[in-house]
Amino acid sequence: MENRIQAVNQAAIDAAESMGLNKLKAELADLDEQSQSSDFWQDNTHAQAVMQQIVNLKRRIEPWDELLNLTGELIELNALGDSGLQEEIETSLIEAETKLSKLKRELILSGPYDDHGAILSIFAGAGGTDAQDWAQMLLRMYIRFMDKNGWNYRMVDESPGEEAGIKTASLEVNSGDGFIYGKLKGEHGVHRLVRLSPFNADHLRQTSFAKVEVIPKIDSSAEIEIDDKELKIDVYRSSGHGGQSVNTTDSAVRVTHLPTGITVAIQNERSQLQNRETALTILRSKLAQLKLEQHAKRLSDLKGPNQAAEWGNQIRNYVLHPYKQVKDLRTHYQTRDVAAVLDGNIGPIIDAYLEHVSRLK
Repeated sequence: MENRIQAVNQAAIDAAESMGLNKLKAELADLDEQSQSSDFWQDNTHAQAVMQQIVNLKRRIEPWDELLNLTGELIELNALGDSGLQEEIETSLIEAETKLSKLKRELILSGPYDDHGAILSIFAGAGGTDAQDWAQMLLRMYIRFMDKNGWNYRMVDESPGEEAGIKTASLEVNSGDGFIYGKLKGEHGVHRLVRLSPFNADHLRQTSFAKVEVIPKIDSSAEIEIDDKELKIDVYRSSGHGGQSVNTTDSAVRVTHLPTGITVAIQNERSQLQNRETALTILRSKLAQLKLEQHAKRLSDLKGPNQAAEWGNQIRNYVLHPYKQVKDLRTHYQTRDVAAVLDGNIGPIIDAYLEHVSRLK
């Protein structure tokens, strides 16, 4: 018992040191001091960005403080040598070991935006109606996964297919436990489906493709500053769902970032202002992702997205015929329970990807 307590305590101390817990606490203290300033809320945009940083830092720090306090209490209780406390100590020790295991997994999520929410978009690729149906199947898979994990999400854009399925769809994903982008970023890439086509008169085997794009959700303009002179904003009449006021007014918005050519069009919201804000959030998110991919220090260094390269980045096969298998081509994780995966059981696939990435570091 004593050896286990010492081991989990030392492992917690070592892990906290490796993730820079004291540095994070110093950063939090500095931001807390800023927030107490009398003129703090004069710049509302900056103040909101600081408050969000405080929330994110507390979310990372508090679980480690709780774990270290728990292991410290275990050492003290065990030192008393009271046999009547053994059951309580054992229960608390198991809790500490479980917390440590969970927190060590989250240490993998150390990227600059891993603790952010995410924008998850799905685009039907080659394969016509089959591909559009496949895109909708993927959308359902992710929604079921989010429901099972208690994540909050909302549809920010959706374009239905001509006969079935969807051409595109975008979800804004948030959660109180954080690290949404860090957990979902491994889904970014091309997903391939092989099955007997329900849309083919001869019921022949069909291969369909859909692209999943996952980018960090950047709410604050302070994180990614965009010069208004670099934006071209067009408004037009919405053709999507939303009721009379959406379909009879010029509420849809298209925002183009001129230096990179990135375009974001949103029409799902009821007002032009809401669509504009959603479009700018997604644009900031796309620029943040592009910055990560191109290792650029400034937005002015960005060369624009390489869409062709992304389409060639096939990451996973879903085979329904002539056999059943889901296989991730990066981690080599595979399962024959395709139905469970398509019903949202993708946690093991995500965990396998995170472990794969951690081994590469």
